[in-house]
Amino acid sequence: MIEPDGAEQLLVVAGEASGDTHAAELLHELAGRCPGLKTFGLGGGRCAEAGLERVAKSSEISVVGITEAWRILPRALKIFRLLLAEVDRRGARTALLVDFPEFNLRLAKALAKRGVRVVYYVSPQVWAWRRGRVKTIARVVDQMLVLFPFEEAFYREHGVDAIHVGHPLVDQVPVLDRPPISAGGRRTLCLLPGSRSSEVRAHLPVMAEAVTLLAERMDLSIRWIVAPGLDPARFEHVVPSGLDCEVVTEARFEAIAAADLALCASGTATLEVGLLGTPMIVIYKVSRLTSWIGRTLIRLPSISLVNLVLDRPAVPELLQEAATAQSISSLAGDLLSDLVRLRSMIGDLAELRTRLGESGASSRAAAVVERVLQGEKE
Repeated sequence: MIEPDGAEQLLVVAGEASGDTHAAELLHELAGRCPGLKTFGLGGGRCAEAGLERVAKSSEISVVGITEAWRILPRALKIFRLLLAEVDRRGARTALLVDFPEFNLRLAKALAKRGVRVVYYVSPQVWAWRRGRVKTIARVVDQMLVLFPFEEAFYREHGVDAIHVGHPLVDQVPVLDRPPISAGGRRTLCLLPGSRSSEVRAHLPVMAEAVTLLAERMDLSIRWIVAPGLDPARFEHVVPSGLDCEVVTEARFEAIAAADLALCASGTATLEVGLLGTPMIVIYKVSRLTSWIGRTLIRLPSISLVNLVLDRPAVPELLQEAATAQSISSLAGDLLSDLVRLRSMIGDLAELRTRLGESGASSRAAAVVERVLQGEKE
């Protein structure tokens, strides 16, 4: 049944930290366009602040990898059923699904069977792996909102109604002045182990060991950058005493911009670091099974979004078996001792903002959602 006050209902599903941020920005824009709209679904703290009535919290089911997903499968199934039950109870006619493809594409199928119009924001990277999913997307997604220009052409070629709205990070990440990199002296290193608990478990120990080794080679100042929604206590006392180490939960962008180098888990954070102009080493580790499956399916020269957007290996990547404490420490030490290479990387990263498009992505995305809510399509 429809809610007693007859207000339009919008299901919103954002299953991870970056999606929560992007969805929240869109919801803020949508509130001005559709003041009577009620939103409900799955999201994090930022979506809740933007007015989302949460059926469940995204932190409950946000993991990476095949084996990691098995651990939260029972809860994910329960949340899946809860969301559909709320759609039926409220009579919702439209859904906004944000990223989180393993969950959201299955949800899109169930919603399509109910006649619910599906807007998908931050498209699944089917151009990178498991391209067969694009046929399903064409059947169950009414409007695809993509962040990168090349994605629009790819999806339209496969029968998906896609619109390039630009990347919301262009607005979310400010332009900050970076201090010049000087020869010698103390080096500041910021560590971004990921936004999901599973990523932190995989990257925290190896990053801590790497900076401990690096501290034997040079004078370091360490900054753990804590993603929204994570417990800062997990990062305290990880690096042995005696090193200058700080856990950063506020003014994250300022801390990153002030660093000489970042060790960054692959994901949206690499774009944030890149937009701030901080040189980085991209690191990623998953279970052996997930890694093996990924290698058989992914056909890309790089995995980091920075390198994909710039279309060249602008930043180094250390993945899986290559991401050891020794290799990370050695590469970081070499980079921090090579001002020419660091400045060259900063020059490459300066192109990112232009490559990601104009500001106003959230506003453009909200305008499309508004049209769909009104029964219109592009």
